[in-house]
Amino acid sequence: MYRPHLERGIEAGNNPDAKRYHDYRELLADPKVEAVVIAAPDHWHERMVIDAVAAGKAIYCEKGLTTSVAAAKRMRDAVRKSGAVFQLGHQGRQYPSTAEAGRRILGGDLGPVTLVHTGRYFNGTKERAPWRWYGYYSAWDRPDPAGVVKDLDWEAWLGPAPKIDFNEEHFWHWRCYWAYGTGQAGDLLSHEMDHVQSVLGWGIPDACTCYGFNAFYQDGRETPDTWQAGYTVEKQNCTVTFDGCMNSGREQPPEYIGKNGRLIFNAIGQDANHFLVYPDAPAFPHMGRALKPKYTYDPSKGPQWPTHMNDFLQCVRTRERPKCNIDEAFIEVVTILMSVQSYHEKRQVRWDPVAEEIV
Repeated sequence: MYRPHLERGIEAGNNPDAKRYHDYRELLADPKVEAVVIAAPDHWHERMVIDAVAAGKAIYCEKGLTTSVAAAKRMRDAVRKSGAVFQLGHQGRQYPSTAEAGRRILGGDLGPVTLVHTGRYFNGTKERAPWRWYGYYSAWDRPDPAGVVKDLDWEAWLGPAPKIDFNEEHFWHWRCYWAYGTGQAGDLLSHEMDHVQSVLGWGIPDACTCYGFNAFYQDGRETPDTWQAGYTVEKQNCTVTFDGCMNSGREQPPEYIGKNGRLIFNAIGQDANHFLVYPDAPAFPHMGRALKPKYTYDPSKGPQWPTHMNDFLQCVRTRERPKCNIDEAFIEVVTILMSVQSYHEKRQVRWDPVAEEIV
């Protein structure tokens, strides 16, 4: 769709003889192609996944899965019916630390866990704002718009999105607009909530309350730079929070808080390969002094898992289910969309597991 990206992809693959396609359906029609990676903006995911299933391909699809529950159900049903190998791109699932943390938490090491904190923070500038780059992370040099128009098939890029005249900001900065994605929910919250799911395995939360607005980057973007979501998992008596802020560089790795202690990871969800377990202590007596961990997970001494992509490729060969298969992907996207619907409707929403609807 955009020639410079196509050529850069060929260069990155270190195979100048790789075949080029203008229309992804031409690629799907090639019988030599066994598996595809879908890394288009989110508004394209449903159509591309379903077309890939129909073509008999294995599918690695970047997160977030899609932009509506109805689309997610169609995708899930198509993958299930076909038996296609499907992996959603949450690479945090490649770390065995998640399994060990889950074993400890579900085994009772922390006592009852009633609160889980997650979050994502950026501290950019208004001149170099998150999601305002040009094609790649931290690419700030704006290409000549006339050259972009020449090299881009705008109608093809829009695809199922509402038809509008060429809009430079929508093309480069699509995460900022609701027509193409779900903002922080699909781009950032999805990583953290998938991490919680990979550790605890509790499934879709019962309820969500979310609010957000553009507190700092008032630059015409639609999707908020501040995103605060709270989920309840009623059978587990637990609240899970996500704090999204683009005006601070603080860190909020996944933190699991129980009666007898807390377990905190070393990094954001997709990079969390190490954790510490701290004992519980009264709040005020220990303020100002560091608590010593009672357990430290050492990833070098644990099992080594394949990377997320290698897990997918192994499953293409063996026909086993990848770690972030279509059922896990469905949990991820419903969790995302609960926060989006709560934000838009300015109310708490709930998941109806029988009707499979957000109500």
